[in-house]
Amino acid sequence: MKIIRAYLVGISILLASSLVSFGEIKVIIEHNEGAAASDAFKFKKIPTPSQNDAATNATFTIVDGARDRSGGGLRKLNDGQLPTDEDQPEENFFFQAGSDGGRVLVDLHTNIDISEVNSYSWHPGSRGPQVYKLYASAGTAKDFNSKPTRTNDPVKSGWKLLANVDSRPKTGNVGGQYGVSITNSHGTIGKYRYLLFDISATASNDDFAQTFYSEIDIVEKNSKPQPIVNVAGKTFRTNSTDGKCEIVIDSSRAPDLDDWAQHTLAPALAEWYPKICAMLASDGYTPPARFSVRLAPGNGVAATGGTRITANSTWLKTQIGKEAVGSLIHEEVHVIQQYGRARRSPDATDDPGWLVEGIPDYIRFYFFEPQTHGANIRPSNVDRVHYDDKYRTSANFLNFVSEKYDKEIVKKVNAVLRDGNYRASIWKDNTGKTLQELADEWKANLKAQAPAPRDSNSKTNGVS
Repeated sequence: MKIIRAYLVGISILLASSLVSFGEIKVIIEHNEGAAASDAFKFKKIPTPSQNDAATNATFTIVDGARDRSGGGLRKLNDGQLPTDEDQPEENFFFQAGSDGGRVLVDLHTNIDISEVNSYSWHPGSRGPQVYKLYASAGTAKDFNSKPTRTNDPVKSGWKLLANVDSRPKTGNVGGQYGVSITNSHGTIGKYRYLLFDISATASNDDFAQTFYSEIDIVEKNSKPQPIVNVAGKTFRTNSTDGKCEIVIDSSRAPDLDDWAQHTLAPALAEWYPKICAMLASDGYTPPARFSVRLAPGNGVAATGGTRITANSTWLKTQIGKEAVGSLIHEEVHVIQQYGRARRSPDATDDPGWLVEGIPDYIRFYFFEPQTHGANIRPSNVDRVHYDDKYRTSANFLNFVSEKYDKEIVKKVNAVLRDGNYRASIWKDNTGKTLQELADEWKANLKAQAPAPRDSNSKTNGVS
């Protein structure tokens, strides 16, 4: 067994004491933190992820466990593409939240002489480290089982245990970027067709401790793998105008939006971040000090998870000068809302979806771009709308209550939503009327403002 242990500034290289090595098998683990972690995936001892290693054309299959649907599929393990930020679920493969992982089979389709197996991951928290057992097989044993589930010991069905990998640091921050390289001092691990990764969660008391695996490389002896280079484009970083938040805009998948992202979107997000924070301030709450925006082809308009915004660049290109910036101001509000993190009071009501989406549109259409009148309700729609229709309609209702009863009502509602204490009684407590009474009054006001229907028998402008 060979153990490599060293410590470097910005990068720590360690081999966990639990590692098992067979013969001349070596496992090197590197951990990039802070500025050392970048989308280049550069390490001191471990190669940069490859775009043309033996895994590129291999078949990856889950033989136990289930992937998390909020992440990318198995193809993310060998697609020759890398995340451009530390928290991009869709650019990584990981097992279902709440599970203890599972097993992934790699079929190389033929036996090859393997010189190294490298795995890469990146996340700011407990999804960063890697914990797995690596098995290998030529598939020729009489009792060979090509898809052993966790109820089966692979060693008893034609597999060889190559290494136990555990990159969790004993002290310090577990988050960051990890590279693991499994090699042999003789230049070859062995001649195998199949590899089996038995992947475990990094913590037993954390439902969200399934590693974000960004890439797995299997390098054939005497081959010359080429490093992955992220596609042309920019990752632009700026700070909010109060200097309290870093904003990262990744346009690497939409390079034709680089200029717009840097000179139009970034200034708007930077200016409005502290303004929105002030509008939605609450006792004991500190807004995120960093969030990211990823522009890439996709479906819909945009979505926000935690401090990560993903926007459909295809749609944005059709809305430059129209809805593009406003739609992302809406998403920026979601970053600041941060509902669902506090422990909910036993008698609290679940976060109403109409408020979760209505508040961002209220800020967008009544403060950021009021000149668009984007939350106005067409007279022809008055009879059909309800206060809880979400988005623009709910924004219109919130503005009505704010203008007539309480200028601070949105801030107050946001505070109880954030603290997990929302109750419908908040409306009567602050306006003297129940939510339904307010809704009825709002609807009556909309009808009163709507123009009277034109008499089909009357003449207008000389036309009957």
